[in-house]
Amino acid sequence: MSGGTGHLPVMLSEVLETLAPRDGAAYLDGTFGGGGYARAILEAAPRCTLFAIDCDPDAIARGAALAARFPGRLHLLQGRFGDMLSLLEGVGVAALDGVVLDLGVSSFQLDEPERGFSFRFNGPLDMRMGKVGNSAQDIVNSIPESELADLLFNLGEERHARRIARAIVAARREGPITTTEQLAGIVRAAAPRDPSGLDRATRSFQALRIAVNDELGEVERGLAAAAGLLAPGGRLVVVAFHSLEDRIVKRFMARSAGRGAGASRHDPASLARPPAAGAATAAAFRLLTPRALRPGAREADANPRSRSARLRAIERLAPQDVAA
Repeated sequence: MSGGTGHLPVMLSEVLETLAPRDGAAYLDGTFGGGGYARAILEAAPRCTLFAIDCDPDAIARGAALAARFPGRLHLLQGRFGDMLSLLEGVGVAALDGVVLDLGVSSFQLDEPERGFSFRFNGPLDMRMGKVGNSAQDIVNSIPESELADLLFNLGEERHARRIARAIVAARREGPITTTEQLAGIVRAAAPRDPSGLDRATRSFQALRIAVNDELGEVERGLAAAAGLLAPGGRLVVVAFHSLEDRIVKRFMARSAGRGAGASRHDPASLARPPAAGAATAAAFRLLTPRALRPGAREADANPRSRSARLRAIERLAPQDVAA
């Protein structure tokens, strides 16, 4: 995620310090976005190689200039980071020395009205990061009221989900809901003011975006794939922006490091093994962040979108260090 004016990669210094890029190593930026992390990694280790994935064709197009600055070192791959195993296999890569994932929507997407991610601008109700598949408009105008209420509650943590779902269904009987402005107005009319001052449409828009892009499933797949790709000493660094994603990351990393964690329907810990290996060991990784790192006060003030960020990281142990 980046800031609203230009591209401000969140917790950049903390990401670099934790990833510790070095010359001769191979890294993956699984969420390329505006290229902030990618540029910093390439500059920090002038003889490393970086692969970068993004499902948004606009991000890949923007990255062409950066790839030209680092010829032979930056390789852009269009696709979902949950599919990194197959994407990297296609270019002959079977192992990495580090992976960084910056979860959530990018500011380029938020700030483009035609992408339909934000209620700050009026635009088509889209929200598709990769510009393919069902849009938010498709979901809002088609799924049953009970399913819509569950979606808003589970993915947006919206306490007034049933009231909002009822209002959406009533509105769509009069005609399809097609714009961000239209949907935001329906939600605001149905929900009471939030004591925190949060816009009443925020949680509903978040829920729809997560559903449209299967973001939680993508996080699960991406974590498992990244863990499987890491060579001994390789590090996985993840920056999450809301509690649902962070909970998945926290559980995954705790279990990978041999620490107990309660079950969750979004818990991918059982997938934490190299793809070519047998059963996962009790602790194939070392937890680098016993507690999540948070942005400093100066960054939070300069980039309000960074305030909810949490950074967590693990490191793959060498075979002789793995606990049986």
